[in-house]
Amino acid sequence: MILYDYDTCVDTCTRFDSRALRWALAMRLAVDEINNSADLLPNHTLGYRIFDSCGTPVTAQRAVLAVLNGQDVAGSPMCFGGGPLLAIVGESGSSQSVVVSRTLESFRIPMISYFSTCSCFSDRKQFPTFFRVIPSDDYQVKAIAQLLKRFGWTWFGMVTEDDDYGRFALQGLKREIENTDICLAYYEMIPKDFRRERVLEILNVMRSSTARVVVVFSGEGEFDPFLREFMNQNITGIQWIASEAWVTASILAETYPFLAGTIGFAVRQGYVPGLKEYLTTVNPQRYPLNPLVQELWGALYGCSPLSSNTSAQLPLCTGQETLSKQHTAYMNTSSPRVTYNVYKAVYAIAHSLHNLFQCVPGYGPFNESSCADTNDIHPWQLQHYLQEVSFSISGEQVNFDARGDSIPSYDLIHWQRRPNGDTDFVKVGLYDGARDAGKELLVQDQAVVWPGHQSKASCAPGFRKAVRNGEPLCCFDCIPCDNGKISNQTDSIDCMPCPEEFWSNANGTACIPKVIEFLSYRDTMGVVLMVIAIVGSCLTVAVLAIFVYHRETPIVRINNSELSFFILLSLTLCFLCALIFIGEPTSWSCMVRHTAFSITFFLCISCILGKTLVVLAAFTATRPGNNIMRWLGPTQQRIIIFSCTLVQMIICAAWLITSPPFPYRNTQYQRSKIILDCNVGSELAFWCVLGYIGLLACLCFILAFLARKLPGNFNEAKYITFSMLIFCAVWLAFVPAYVSSPGKFTTAVEIFAILASSFGLLLCLFAPKCYIILLRPEKNTKQHLMGKATK
Repeated sequence: MILYDYDTCVDTCTRFDSRALRWALAMRLAVDEINNSADLLPNHTLGYRIFDSCGTPVTAQRAVLAVLNGQDVAGSPMCFGGGPLLAIVGESGSSQSVVVSRTLESFRIPMISYFSTCSCFSDRKQFPTFFRVIPSDDYQVKAIAQLLKRFGWTWFGMVTEDDDYGRFALQGLKREIENTDICLAYYEMIPKDFRRERVLEILNVMRSSTARVVVVFSGEGEFDPFLREFMNQNITGIQWIASEAWVTASILAETYPFLAGTIGFAVRQGYVPGLKEYLTTVNPQRYPLNPLVQELWGALYGCSPLSSNTSAQLPLCTGQETLSKQHTAYMNTSSPRVTYNVYKAVYAIAHSLHNLFQCVPGYGPFNESSCADTNDIHPWQLQHYLQEVSFSISGEQVNFDARGDSIPSYDLIHWQRRPNGDTDFVKVGLYDGARDAGKELLVQDQAVVWPGHQSKASCAPGFRKAVRNGEPLCCFDCIPCDNGKISNQTDSIDCMPCPEEFWSNANGTACIPKVIEFLSYRDTMGVVLMVIAIVGSCLTVAVLAIFVYHRETPIVRINNSELSFFILLSLTLCFLCALIFIGEPTSWSCMVRHTAFSITFFLCISCILGKTLVVLAAFTATRPGNNIMRWLGPTQQRIIIFSCTLVQMIICAAWLITSPPFPYRNTQYQRSKIILDCNVGSELAFWCVLGYIGLLACLCFILAFLARKLPGNFNEAKYITFSMLIFCAVWLAFVPAYVSSPGKFTTAVEIFAILASSFGLLLCLFAPKCYIILLRPEKNTKQHLMGKATK
């Protein structure tokens, strides 16, 4: 006698499962084939009875007790007599199988499950009589872990039904992803007694989580109301990974279009000969007293056959309606999987019985090599043969290992939606547990067609993964790459530094050439400084022209016109040399800018020194016996100016020969830019040049300061004092500003110092003279300048 359980109950169940009825009919088909076979169990007939578990452990236990007592389910006492029961085929759900197996354990009755995958059944101490023709979830969680890794889904949630099936699946999957980069974001359980409040809590977790991949271990019956509520909450963007319990559930695919793209592992499909034709023979006319067939018609056509005795308020129909392909849940025979498992389970029992009957006395497996009494077979004797059975069916070798498990093998199924709205279950790979470790999963990438919402928790290019302290390796934060570093791959562990002359782009995904910065003629600052320099040189030339034109006037002659012309000429060159500092530095411009600046400025200061000495000597010479002017004539003045300037020229020549200035690409000051500037080469030479100019300027300042109170209406010493004071102040402020200014501002500070000191000299020395020449010509007399004019 064989017990087969399915998820429908006429009296107490709330829904009818036409797929489960197909499984029951597959068992009947297998029994009929065996009973009509001349090779398998000849001269023996298998008998069976079908009982219903309604998908609940309580009803399953009631059914198994009824079959043990040889009674019907309804109204049967808990213990009454016994029946010739040798084995049971069932149950579909793991929770029901736990109850049934533990009940049968005391009677040593073997059971073969076609759909219970809980890894707990592999424990022979707890379930010594349990067999199954479907792989254990231990292998399924291995397959799912490899699938998550294969598609880079490192951040996922998990939803299971609230029973051993779900709990053992969770434990197994956690074990498989331990010490990997895959992390479980959340775990929720669907209550066995559906409560909307609890389901809404689960959906809120799914909505708020960043994990868009969800692994579901649940039976079709438990998952259906959950999906109904999921659809009402309008949650989108979920990539579903299905367990074998619902990955080929046609009714779910038809009812919930958003499941398109679901991927998961299904039991390997097989071939059940004549199944389609057998299913089409079932109708209320042929089985008028079978309530299950009446229920089938109500589920498929929404009507009640004329021969029905049910009290359902449905429209009447003839019961002769034709079953067609549109009744997918019932008529899906193109790729039988669970149905094929039922078929295999019946044949496993048949082959075991056949081997039992073939036993030769004296060569048997029991005490003293005895065989089982064929007229009084005990279930435990049949279990021995089940453990040893090995046969081939539909090209597959069927046997059981020491734990009662079958060979682990799955098809990878992908739900693909066709243009007409139908969903196909497309095989896109397989998992073969017999292959080498790490190579069990095979995926046909070209066959996978994603609907566009698959996701993975990963760090995009431009970021790096940073593991959170105290959390698993798979729990990480995505940290943007530091400036100057990039990551051009997803899930980079570290960011790579860019080469010295490159910098990271805004996204941190590529190295781009650094911006080259220098003070150019196109910059606003460069243009302003250039205009000021040109204006300064033009003003100086204009002053020179005024002095040349009025060279015979007293104010020009009394202030040593030759030295004034030298000073104006050198100031013009000072203004113009500022232009050399603007533009891209080259080897030529770097050498010229510093030497030209130092020589022209020194020439200017030398001339001012000569003028200061002349002024001081002129007024000193008025004292009796003083003939100092004899040593400060025009020739001596030229010698002083030339000698002082020659020293500066020698220093510059030595500078250019030993360690000349050169263009320098500074990549360290501002790492995001290349600052193109002139390196002075020899720091000693650079500061010697500036120091020499400063020394001469200080000397001029001291001498002019001593001569500031000499008589005369036009005491040029006062103006020289002011000019030197401005000059020294500018260059003393230049030193810290030059050292601390970044990039092109260093050059700008140097230009500003040149222009400011040049303007200071020009205005202090020549503005008063130009004022008298152009605006107060009446004061341009020798008497007035010497302070002897009458008031």
